[in-house]
Parts: sequence; structure tokens; C-alpha cells
Amino acid sequence: MSRTVFITHPDCWLHNMGAQHPESPERLSEILDRIRGEGLDGFLDMREDAPTATLEQLYRAHSPAYVDELFEIAPETGLRHLDPDTAMTRHTLRAALRAAGSGILASELVLAGRAHNAFCAVRPPGHHAERLRAMGFCFFNNVAVAIRHVLEVHGLERVSVIDFDVHHGNGTENIFFADPRVQMLSFFQHPLYPYCGAGHASGNMLNSPLPAGTRGDVVRDLLTERWLPALAQHAPQMIFISAGFDAHYEDDMASMGLLDGDFAWISRMLRAWADQHCEGRLVSMLEGGYVLPALGRSVLAHVRALADI
Repeated sequence: MSRTVFITHPDCWLHNMGAQHPESPERLSEILDRIRGEGLDGFLDMREDAPTATLEQLYRAHSPAYVDELFEIAPETGLRHLDPDTAMTRHTLRAALRAAGSGILASELVLAGRAHNAFCAVRPPGHHAERLRAMGFCFFNNVAVAIRHVLEVHGLERVSVIDFDVHHGNGTENIFFADPRVQMLSFFQHPLYPYCGAGHASGNMLNSPLPAGTRGDVVRDLLTERWLPALAQHAPQMIFISAGFDAHYEDDMASMGLLDGDFAWISRMLRAWADQHCEGRLVSMLEGGYVLPALGRSVLAHVRALADI
């Protein structure tokens, strides 16, 4: 019987934007420590072999000129800032290529029936990366690379991406704007970086801006009353999740009030929907979450729900 596959790679620890930067290698260490400390690794297909995404795979989601420029400007030493929050080191591309490649591997395993569903514990994150630019700690849009892969290589006709990071996934919206094959459902704190998403969206986008202080009951009602009907209408053949955990009340990158149990509930709901309507096909990819204890507990709850443990 296929299990939930947990995918990462040692290269994802190499990208380091400085000791004070919140998007740190310790995020992955916290997650792995939680998974192993709770003995959950014994119930998962644990893999540390995320492949490097190829240029062809990256070009499906990003402009070739943008991708090529990242390779050209990668520094040999020190930091090269692409914006005030996003910097490259000599190891950044190694990590970013593994992060993007993890979604390809996860999708292949799920589509082949070799995994029930998948979680990719990788960094740097991806959902702020637009077709033409890096921003918000993100270089390649990991979930978009995976989605374009299943559309173009496997011929899927409809997919949905669920983004519950506290920051709006502007990059994913930018890449899939007005693409009827890809439905995007997103809640996020507003106003908050990247200060968009609350205005007019194309018909394939259901953006749900929420005020600071929003708690789990509001989010649960939103998913039940708006997202489940929207999923049913789109009828995706596969679900992707941009899984950010910075809407947790302990996370000081924002001011929302979700608890570990809320992430577990969201995850159980999405797994159950996928199991009932799209053969269980679900791939989740790590985005934000920056206070380590809250991140570790929330990911543990998420993965437990995906694995139905």
C-alpha cells in the first residue's frame, strides 16, 4: 500500500542569507527533528533525493531570460541581494533547484501510484517568485514548476492550488493568471506583504484576504462555505498545496491566530476531498513559517493529516 512520501534534500540546508534572516536552514532541521522525534518517519516514505529541476522544467513556469540571469549573477562569495529580503549565495541555486525538483518527483510518485500523497520539506520557498522576478525569499516558484509539469508532460486538464500561507502567493497568481486549467484558492492576512491580492482577480482565482487577528473558526467557515464548493465546480484532477505555517498565532511575521489544530483540520479536509474526488492526488510544498517551535508542530500536524495517522 502506498504511503505519504516526505521529500527533502541536504542541499536545501546550504542556502543561508545570514544569521538573522528568518528564512533559515534551521527551519528544516526543526521539521525533521519533529518528524523523527515523534516517530512519524516510520510511517512515511522518507526520501532525501529530491532531484535538481532542469532548465526545461523551470522554463515552463519562468521566463528563460529570468532563469538564465539567475545563473549568471550567482555570486562566488558573499551575498547578492535581489531585493531587501532576498539574497543569493554561492549555494542558493543548488538549494533552489532541489526545491523545484522536489515537486516534480512528488508529482511523478503520486501520479504513478507509488505514493498516496506527498509533502516536500524544502527551501527556499517559492510562492512569491513571479514569472520574471525573485522576491520574498523566493527564487523559483516550486509549486508552479510542478503544476506546469503535470499539465504539459502528463496532460492533466484541471488542477487546483491551495495557498494558506499568511502572505499572498503573488508569484503563483502571476504565473497562472487567467489560465483556466489552474484554480488558485488563497487566504492571507491583508494588508500585509506583498500588499496585493485583495483587488480584482481573474475568474480562476479565489482570493480571500483576512484581517489581522483572524482565528481558526473564521478560516474553517471560509473553507467549508467557499472553497469546497469552488473545488467541486472546478473538479481538479490533482491538488497542490502551498503550505505556509506563518498564520500561526505564535509567528511574529504576521498577526493571524491559527493554532496547530487548525492546520490539522485544513489538511484533513483537503486530504479527504482529494481522496474522494481526484484519486488522492495531492502534493504539498513548504512555504513560510518562521518561529521554529510553531513551525515544527504545525508541519507535524499537517503531515499526520496527510498520512491519516
